[in-house]
Amino acid sequence: MAVNPIKKISKSNRAKEPTLNIERVTYGTFTWINIENPNELATDYLAENYPFHPLDLDDVLSKRQRPKTDEYKDYLFFVLHFPVYNKEEKVLMPSQVSVFIGQDYLITLHAGNLKPLTKLFRECEIDEESRQEYFAHGPGYLLYRIVDRLVDYCQPIVSKILDNTDDIEDEIFTQPRDNTVREISALRRDIISFRRTIWPMRTVISGLEPKLRKYTDHDMNVYFGDLADHVDKIWDGLDETKEVIEGLSATFDSLSYNNYNSGIRTLTIFATITLPALIVASVYGMNVDLPFQDAEHPFIIVMLITLGFSLLTAYILRRLKII
Repeated sequence: MAVNPIKKISKSNRAKEPTLNIERVTYGTFTWINIENPNELATDYLAENYPFHPLDLDDVLSKRQRPKTDEYKDYLFFVLHFPVYNKEEKVLMPSQVSVFIGQDYLITLHAGNLKPLTKLFRECEIDEESRQEYFAHGPGYLLYRIVDRLVDYCQPIVSKILDNTDDIEDEIFTQPRDNTVREISALRRDIISFRRTIWPMRTVISGLEPKLRKYTDHDMNVYFGDLADHVDKIWDGLDETKEVIEGLSATFDSLSYNNYNSGIRTLTIFATITLPALIVASVYGMNVDLPFQDAEHPFIIVMLITLGFSLLTAYILRRLKII
């Protein structure tokens, strides 16, 4: 049994290819090669050492490649996407994992931000029992364990989104804040991004098992059936959160509109009650002879007239059940 946990570029080559980062773990004749942040140097290395189609190598570098499966005589090529949280932009974004699988090798290429994948590689790198467990049944079984961990990694994200919807619901019905609309919009954006990531993955994962049969000595039908169930569960959870957030958004809009109408109604009633005062003030502002202007206390008389009209207006509104 040969174990070569890490194989990176030698010092002599590092100056020529400073950004090429290739790691490998070997168990018997089976090797897992892991490449983080793949670039043209990585694809050139793969082209020189493996019979990969140039279009597949181009897809490795593509940032907008849709999840898919390409089947060839000597190998399979997969593109998978899983959500990760971008702390700088504060949004869920898809992270691509490209996989080449042959009879005695498994090659994963990714950006390095999928913690379950990186953790599993380190685990196989340092632990003999883990290598024996994951490598003994061939590259097909190892690929299943990788995808299974990445799918399980999605479930806490769904749970977090559900918790956020509960927090927003409590906020809407207790004391909405100025940034409630922004929080709803951000959560809806995350749900849309997550759904766009998971939807094409359902087809790819459901079709993995028949294609991987010749790359493992284990019956994987039950395993991939369970994996497909997990993906469907995630999709159902996203459907639920989508409906909830849309309902909360409509509820918040209704409450906001109702509060707006209530404010407008209050201002309209106030303006209607004070309208007689404005009329009387404008009339007595004219430079013409008017009643009571020669009285002993004209200001008090005018104010009483104004108050009387205002009280009459308020009484009429009250009788009409407007206030």
